[in-house]
Amino acid sequence: MSKKILVIAGPTGSGESTVTRELIKRYPIFTRLVTATTREPRLNEKDGQDYYFFSEEEFKKEVTIGNIIEHTFVTGRAVYYGTYKPDLEQKLNAGFNIIVNPDVVGARYYKKNYEATTIFIKTESISVLEKRLKGRDPNISEVELKRRLEAAKYELDNEESFYDYVLVNKDNKLEEVLTEIVEILQKEGYILALPPR
Repeated sequence: MSKKILVIAGPTGSGESTVTRELIKRYPIFTRLVTATTREPRLNEKDGQDYYFFSEEEFKKEVTIGNIIEHTFVTGRAVYYGTYKPDLEQKLNAGFNIIVNPDVVGARYYKKNYEATTIFIKTESISVLEKRLKGRDPNISEVELKRRLEAAKYELDNEESFYDYVLVNKDNKLEEVLTEIVEILQKEGYILALPPR
């Protein structure tokens, strides 16, 4: 049986979202899982499209009734993130391959329960990551930047080894990492059936 769920993870700024978007654009059989969260929507973010936004009380209720099937509490930001089961099931039932961008807790869940292949994407170095984070948000505070870099270092030191594949997403070399991922998908038995656009 072909695999249906693919995990693409990595520290914030490593490019996992860009890679995910590009794969979906080229292979329309893939779609992205929309994560549930208790964080506030950012500018132009839409509920049900970017995230499913819940209050903390609503989120906990969804966990209790079984609609959020795995979740993590990010202590530094006092925010919950998790898998919203209705979104997952609707996309599986529609025949899609689903790309998930979780933390290591979610990655372990999908590997165990869905035999997902897990891919960890990183930059060439922490200094490259710092440059990207500043470039993406020139107004980022020193405190926030430090927090994100420390989180990235923790992931690299403690979580990277869990993943099936570790890829380096070099600056201006998106095609290279996409080629590597497509080769992995073919090897691991994912259907890319719909022709690339």
